Amino acid sequence: MRTGVKKRGFRELGIFIAFIALMALMAVVSEGKSLNPRNLILVVKQASINGILSVGMMYVIIAGGIDLSVGSILAVTGVVASMFAHPGEYPLIVPIALSTVIGLALGSVNGLIIAVGRIPPFIVTMGMMTMARGLALILSGGSPIYNISRPFEDIAGGFFPSATFAYRVPVLAVYYLIAVAIGAFVITRTVFGRHVYAVGGNEMSAKVSGLNVAAVKTAVYAISGVLAGVAGMLLASRIVSGNPNSGQGYEMDAIAAVTIGGVSMSGGAGKWYGAVIGTLFIAVMGNGLDLLGMQSHLQLIIKGAIIIVAVLYDTHGKNRS
Repeated sequence: MRTGVKKRGFRELGIFIAFIALMALMAVVSEGKSLNPRNLILVVKQASINGILSVGMMYVIIAGGIDLSVGSILAVTGVVASMFAHPGEYPLIVPIALSTVIGLALGSVNGLIIAVGRIPPFIVTMGMMTMARGLALILSGGSPIYNISRPFEDIAGGFFPSATFAYRVPVLAVYYLIAVAIGAFVITRTVFGRHVYAVGGNEMSAKVSGLNVAAVKTAVYAISGVLAGVAGMLLASRIVSGNPNSGQGYEMDAIAAVTIGGVSMSGGAGKWYGAVIGTLFIAVMGNGLDLLGMQSHLQLIIKGAIIIVAVLYDTHGKNRS
């Protein structure tokens, strides 16, 4: 057990070193452009939506599951938020609350079917991915919803002026930091967080110990759904529209961030700060490749290869321990 913990610690240190090495490499190949303060702020802003999704995905994967539906939940909640964000029609709290509640509902449905129906998470969340995407297309009529109020646009489109820094801080980054802070506190400092690790580490032992495994599983998918709902509302605010095609591939980005960050795909292991580093790793890599003019299709190949390598490394490490 001690050897396994030590190996996990080395891996987390290795992830941090790899991230620093990536930063240095991108700085060299981009001739310093990637380290420009404005570009670094852009990277953090671009990482924020995926980062919020990754916090929810972290809970699901630590509990031994996977959630393929977050991109589609993001789309449908973004559409609903935009429908209720037209100027002068509803108070600002309405689109915010609706997107959060819908995300909670869809995530809870995932969790209940997985926990009570004993159906593999891959199948359930893939089904939800398809249904939520279809619902987004139906509600929007297949077209983006525009005519968004300025207050709603300002939710994610604004900046915080700073007397300390020479550059303004995007509010999206602040939302991400809040999500990380809450997620980190719950997973490390609460009984529920310990239960999540216990269920992911050994579900049968957790049951024998008296844990309500079904409740824990339902809760982690509900958390993932809530954060996907919040992310959908924030993305709609940022792009000033509710696009039913938003979020395609976002589930892969979230899974990639979590696995690169050292959270074990077999459950029961991983740290919250690993998921943060994984999110920033993907954002820095994507930004650097954009600066180099690399096609997005090639970036997908690289991202997929990194996921495979991360999972192989995790599996190989567990087999050796």
